Amino acid sequence: MNTILITGCSSGYGLETARHFHKQGWNVIATMRRPRGELLAASERLRVLPLDVTDPESIAAAITAAGPIDVLVNNAGLGVVGAFEATPMAHIRKVFETNTFGPMAMVQAVIPQMRARRSGMIINVTSSVTLTPMPLAAVYTASKQAIEGFTGSLAHELGAFGVRVRLVEPGYCPNTRFAENTDIPVADLIPEAYADFAGPIFEAFAQPALLTKESDVAEAVWQAANDTTDRLHYPAGPDAVALAQAR
Repeated sequence: MNTILITGCSSGYGLETARHFHKQGWNVIATMRRPRGELLAASERLRVLPLDVTDPESIAAAITAAGPIDVLVNNAGLGVVGAFEATPMAHIRKVFETNTFGPMAMVQAVIPQMRARRSGMIINVTSSVTLTPMPLAAVYTASKQAIEGFTGSLAHELGAFGVRVRLVEPGYCPNTRFAENTDIPVADLIPEAYADFAGPIFEAFAQPALLTKESDVAEAVWQAANDTTDRLHYPAGPDAVALAQAR
């Protein structure tokens, strides 16, 4: 029976992905910074572990507690929306610590066991911002684009050892805590000089033509985890699929 470890399972994509794989009969290790066992149904095939992807000791403890992992899903992320000019460099570094260096550290932690077994899969969850340039998302896009390039290169590097690497690229899902999962309110990152520019953008996001659901992302991760080809990109949600096709 396969075992999957998923980061960022306290809500949104991670939580839905954990539920989906559990329903499909997998052993699931759902991780989050502050474990909340009540979010997931109790089961012998499901464990909830504490994990902060920016903390090396936390990563080491989680990997040790998890045991052999067949699939790693790097889903934990930090959102930021706003004008780049107004975004403090300290916050930019924090976003990269979670969105970029966090997944890299997790990958580095699981490579030895997967390489030794000559099997395994790593799935990095990025975003549709990597599929087309989007305004007021420069920092977030940069943190996710870095993982896109990293993953593409890693797919070649680890393929030699029988380890597959994938990218899941979710579209816009207003039900996630993306805008809440940040220390700085969006309003603080929109200076008055940007008000006229930002207004129509926020109006468009309030009434999008296409939306991604948490289940779309869970299904894309499922497809990626079970695909035996060398496919790298898995856009998730109708808006992400449309952007990928247009590109």
